[in-house]
Amino acid sequence: MPVTERIWTAALIVIGDEILSGRTQDKNIAQIASWLNVQGIRLREVRVIADDSDSIVEAVNTLRARNDYLFTTGGIGPTHDDITVDAIARALEVNVEIHPEARAMLQGYYETRGGLTDARLRMARVPAGSDLIENRMSGAPGIRHGNIFIMAGVPHITAGMLDMLTGTLEGGRPLMSAQIGCWVAESEIADILAKTERSHEGCQIGSYPFFREGRTGANFVIRSTDAATLEQCVADLTNRLESGGWPVVTGGI
Repeated sequence: MPVTERIWTAALIVIGDEILSGRTQDKNIAQIASWLNVQGIRLREVRVIADDSDSIVEAVNTLRARNDYLFTTGGIGPTHDDITVDAIARALEVNVEIHPEARAMLQGYYETRGGLTDARLRMARVPAGSDLIENRMSGAPGIRHGNIFIMAGVPHITAGMLDMLTGTLEGGRPLMSAQIGCWVAESEIADILAKTERSHEGCQIGSYPFFREGRTGANFVIRSTDAATLEQCVADLTNRLESGGWPVVTGGI
């Protein structure tokens, strides 16, 4: 039997009433998904939840158990409604403590910015047993506890934290992709898509229909961790579509 390649997975919890209300548009899902792929890790599921302790506890315990890694964004600031650290500590059944290195980072950052107030000191609180994720943007660090990564909700700060984690997580091969498109109704070529995918083990084909210029079309994204396999699948699908009378546009329409 062929050896099945190990697939490393991650989940993401986006925490914040402002996301659910529509006041703030989330930008972290796309950047975290892209970053994970480069690390050879698949983002398998995302939950967007409110600033509610019970919801955070349930989501954390469910998703960390069935994925290699769990990321959270939001709710680690200095205000009373930033409850992510407390909720995750509750999920892990550990205490919350002031991390001495986090305190020192914040003291240094705020030394010329009004000093380290009690509110700002809240950003040094971590679930007991945590390590820090350095934040060069605003002083307040992210937090790592086991396979959980607790990160800021502000996208550019999240990006900086991801940079600090680059190359530190174990993963597999990155998932590569190619796209082709043609003017055809998705339903007309469903069998072709299924047969092509079955013929190329290790490839997945996603179909994304659209309606433009009064015409129906679809773009097809082929994904694989192996470049040669990906190229073969793209060529096969292109041949099958064009043999059926549907000219293919490389790169999509």
